[in-house]
Amino acid sequence: MSPADKPVRVGMLGCGVVGSQVARLLLEDTAELSTRAGVKIELTRIAVRTIKDHPGLNPALFTTDPFSIVNDPEIDLIVEVMGGIEPARELTLTAINNRKSIVTANKALLASHGADLFTAAYAKGEDIYYEASVAGAIPIIRPLRDSLAGDFVTRLMGIVNGTTNYILTKMHEDNREFADVLKEAQKLGYAEADPTADIEGFDAAAKAAILSGLAFHTRVTVDDVYREGISKITLEDVSIAKSMDHVIKLLAIAELTPDDEISVRVHPVMIDKSHPLASVRDAFNAVFIEAESAGPLMFYGRGAGGQPTASAVLGDIVAVSRHIALNSIGQRETDYADRDIAPIERTKTKFLIRLEVEDKSGVLAAIAKVFADQGVSIQTVDQNGRHDDAELIIVTHRATEGELKATVDALQKMSMVTKISSVIRVEGAIS
Repeated sequence: MSPADKPVRVGMLGCGVVGSQVARLLLEDTAELSTRAGVKIELTRIAVRTIKDHPGLNPALFTTDPFSIVNDPEIDLIVEVMGGIEPARELTLTAINNRKSIVTANKALLASHGADLFTAAYAKGEDIYYEASVAGAIPIIRPLRDSLAGDFVTRLMGIVNGTTNYILTKMHEDNREFADVLKEAQKLGYAEADPTADIEGFDAAAKAAILSGLAFHTRVTVDDVYREGISKITLEDVSIAKSMDHVIKLLAIAELTPDDEISVRVHPVMIDKSHPLASVRDAFNAVFIEAESAGPLMFYGRGAGGQPTASAVLGDIVAVSRHIALNSIGQRETDYADRDIAPIERTKTKFLIRLEVEDKSGVLAAIAKVFADQGVSIQTVDQNGRHDDAELIIVTHRATEGELKATVDALQKMSMVTKISSVIRVEGAIS
């Protein structure tokens, strides 16, 4: 019997928003997906925490014992869509040790333990595919791993969290305060009841770790990612960005430094309206890549939701099933470069600093001297009257985070500075 004559038996861990869509579509489209894979794909078991009715799914498929699935010698492929780190990590490792390939959508697991999982899978000659872990339906993992394997990525920037992009879009377009839009996003289901993971950048940081590891062939974990969220962004910040023909986005940024280190970070950025990422609205995601030979590339689409994420999972199931039928495996991740992670203090960018100062002569000169003393060059200064004070909006040339922090610390010690309202990084137009 040739490998293609033997069906690929699939076990699933989890049946929530994404998992239920995967199961439904896998059963509805079995014939089509099997034809594409070149082998019959059979969904055999689904592990859930609690047995309940799932419309369109046979109750006989379900079990509350996930280990019965990962230890079943008849199951070839495990689809992990349960989320979280434990017990997902233990179950995935058990499945790998039992010679099963893995398809997962679990960004938190991969951002913390991806290297261990890849090592275990490759030692057993098994696949681990995870297209759905970053940016939902957008193909980005496989292009980085396969399509750009012959090129050298120098930088990537991504809008990889739909909740924050929705909030910032509404603030920009409708002149609404952060708290007001957040409540709307919660009502619409874009934001969780506890939105911390989204608005404080934890979700984006996990995705940044995954993307940067792939792009730069280095093990990167979520702990390596510098992180700031959007909860401190005000409507005034948004208005200033508008006046400069910029928009504010929460970006995941990873780039090679001149010292051949990786700078990887998540934080709000004022980005020039001419940049393709500036036009990404609402809950959509996009990843912008710069490569030596390919030049600039952008991947755009729906970054979350049951059906878009299920699309990515199903694509991985078809690919891995094809490999199982042919007794082969796909492209492996590599960490041969083993680059160091650059401390955030050495990362260079442009900054906008908004501060309130006493409205009297000599203040601007004193402020400029503080910047010069820390080696930070000023690009532009705008001054606006504000009651007894004046507001200065200063945009710098490129400087390190360390230099900027030292500048801010020095400004805070000046009696003539009454308030530092905001400090936001600035990205220019695409070259």
